[in-house]
Amino acid sequence: MTRPTLVFASGQLLTEDVWAPQVVALADDYDIFVADHGQDDTIAGMAVRLLDAAPPRFHLVAHAMGGFTAFEVMRRAPERVISLVLIATLAPNDGPAQTERRQGYIRLVEAGNFEGVVEERIPMLVHPDRRGDAALLGAIRRMASDTGPERFLGQQRAIISRADSRPGLAAITVPTLLIRGDHDGITTPAHQDEILAGIVGSRLEVIEGCGHLPTLEKPEETNAIFRDWLARASI
Repeated sequence: MTRPTLVFASGQLLTEDVWAPQVVALADDYDIFVADHGQDDTIAGMAVRLLDAAPPRFHLVAHAMGGFTAFEVMRRAPERVISLVLIATLAPNDGPAQTERRQGYIRLVEAGNFEGVVEERIPMLVHPDRRGDAALLGAIRRMASDTGPERFLGQQRAIISRADSRPGLAAITVPTLLIRGDHDGITTPAHQDEILAGIVGSRLEVIEGCGHLPTLEKPEETNAIFRDWLARASI
């Protein structure tokens, strides 16, 4: 019997290591594939690359920028997705203020200050109580270093040019779960409410004491949510 496949789509500055606790917990029951988001400078390109590499049918689990890719996958090939998990992501495209902030990051990186951009972003990524957690911050810095400045620039350009996914939310009919840390420094409850209102039947799990990175900050809670969700969504 063919095992179900989980396709993970990661956020910016993150590598497959952001899913390491989930791979350990779920690999006995699922085939796991981490999408490559390091070669394209458009969300559409990332989505096409994911679809070209993924099996015909799969569960799609997407974090942050990976959520933008997931929305594009749902526009292009909704019939291939069994269920959708959206972690710490949002549906609108950037407004002028967000675009200017990202262009500022681009200017800093092009001027040789990639490490400074990484350090500026770290406090936004984790719960305030974890900002002194050397192991967690070390993992984030390693993923950023492995991403590197050139890939980060491509990711920023992709995010800046992404489509507004709100008009297409109602067309998503697969079982959909949202996960958000209660102290996420990037997404807001309003962002989650917007998706919940747009995707009929979707539901939200809020993880207490967690920031933008539930898979690393609260791996046991996240894994339990995944196991329960995937068991139900696979029926």
